[in-house]
Amino acid sequence: MLANIERLIVKYGMNFINGLGTTLLLALVSVAVGCLIGAAVAIMRLSKSKVLGGIAAVYTEIIRDTPLLLQLYFFYFLLPDLLPALKLSKFTCIAIALIFNSGAYMSEIFRSGIQSIDRGQTEAARSLGLSASQTMLRIVLPQAFKNVLPAMCNEFVAITKETSLASTFYVGDLMTQYQTISGKTYLVIEPLIIIGIIYFVVTFTMSKFVAVLEKKLKEGD
Repeated sequence: MLANIERLIVKYGMNFINGLGTTLLLALVSVAVGCLIGAAVAIMRLSKSKVLGGIAAVYTEIIRDTPLLLQLYFFYFLLPDLLPALKLSKFTCIAIALIFNSGAYMSEIFRSGIQSIDRGQTEAARSLGLSASQTMLRIVLPQAFKNVLPAMCNEFVAITKETSLASTFYVGDLMTQYQTISGKTYLVIEPLIIIGIIYFVVTFTMSKFVAVLEKKLKEGD
């Protein structure tokens, strides 16, 4: 088995590297754009408008209460039909699905972060003449972002692992590379071990980084 693993690394090393790159790119795009969507949805949930709050609530509940794989299928087949002129690639369709999924979870993270800010700061900002939007953008969100930063990093770790479902659509991620290599070599266990080690090293490193970040933020408070 060890000899097979060594041969796979030598022969298909670039496949594993490319798969890791695609996996991390999917996760980074999903969390980065999902962060923006999550912040907007969180503000909508906390707004006085029942319409905006209702739309935000429906979005988050639908995404959080349905399987990610179902969402991937939905966007993969729906987007090309809705936007045929754009000729969206498989990668783009999957990325959009992951973005909407991450956005729903990020919205709850941001909502808890916003609610953790002392209302006295909001009242003080309003008394100084800042509008509601200025107070949110200049006072509340920067502090909320700091509070939720560790949770955002944890979301990145979770999304990195969840991108493995994208292999269903052969977008080039790590699990897609496993399927390709396994099909060529007729080996099942050895490439799985290599992929598992890569996932472990990446997510373990990220988790340790989150732990250090949380410690630093607590020391700064």
